[in-house]
Amino acid sequence: MTTKLTLSVEADIVRRAKRYARAHDTSLSRMVEHFLAVVSETPDEPARSPGLRRLRGVIKAGDRDDYRRHLRGKYL
Repeated sequence: MTTKLTLSVEADIVRRAKRYARAHDTSLSRMVEHFLAVVSETPDEPARSPGLRRLRGVIKAGDRDDYRRHLRGKYL
């Protein structure tokens, strides 16, 4: 169920946020929803980005150091 929410935000922030949303193919509503979801997670459920949540459990072998080495080699 979706609920309508009215917010008061400075005009400059709204302009920048709209620009960011367009550049990232999303909406302000989705950005605010994501923010609220992250900050309202329970303490026993660590905050994670939606991308990280989708990837959770995908990598079965290896460890964080292996993955970090992979990323350094790929992007540096």
